[in-house]
Amino acid sequence: MSTTTITASEINKLRQQTGAGMMDCRKALVESNGDFETAIDYLRKKGQKVAALRGDREAKEGVVIAQTTDDHKTGYIINVSCETDFVSKNAEYIAFARSIMDAAVANNVNSAEELNSVKIGDKTIADQLNEQVAKIGEKISVSRFEKIEAPYVASYIHGGYRMGVLVGLNKANEEAGKDVAMQIAAMNPIAIDQTSVPAETVERERNIAIEQIKAEGKPAEMAEKIAAGKINKFFKESTLLAQAFVKDANKSVADYLKSIDPELKVLGFKRVALG
Repeated sequence: MSTTTITASEINKLRQQTGAGMMDCRKALVESNGDFETAIDYLRKKGQKVAALRGDREAKEGVVIAQTTDDHKTGYIINVSCETDFVSKNAEYIAFARSIMDAAVANNVNSAEELNSVKIGDKTIADQLNEQVAKIGEKISVSRFEKIEAPYVASYIHGGYRMGVLVGLNKANEEAGKDVAMQIAAMNPIAIDQTSVPAETVERERNIAIEQIKAEGKPAEMAEKIAAGKINKFFKESTLLAQAFVKDANKSVADYLKSIDPELKVLGFKRVALG
């Protein structure tokens, strides 16, 4: 791909996502043939600290709702997305999003596609979304749908419906569920622990670390050892149980859970945020 095919809007998009400079973003996109993921890796390999790109940063505006069933054994997150914060902050729009969540819970829905076919009154949610599009004049949809089932599920909504979190535990504990959900909201872990991080993610981080070390001019024979240290730091910062507990930085989340109940375990979590 020639440099002329890299548009100003693409450069600006990468700049917004990473925080890197315009010229750095342009060079990264040129070197990566316009592929955003590769461009982000390019910036990181050059030693730049860039904003994390994760799957919870898809929708610009909207309402994110997290809710559990009454028995706390199933939890849902939905993002009813729109184009402007003027719409997302409207009380009527929030109520509409909540009605969709209520329908998801009542019908034990398993996907966004299934949710669209559920009826509220005599109209499907898909039809009601289309009516909102016609009424408001913005693109509106259920852009994210997440579900967790566990012996106990806690839910948390943060920042005026801008983020929703679900946490599945192996046994009921309201206090721990709330605290861990708030931890996930604040620290955005990518996995429960080191063993649950995908191998390709670990390899990607290792390759980036080695390139960073080489860029710093350190000897190649030191690269692997230093990279191993960087990977351990990555696990500590990016996996839930190894993270410093936000309410007490002197202990990890794993330590906190043990202090509550030695048998208490996190089985899974979901985090959806407006980006």
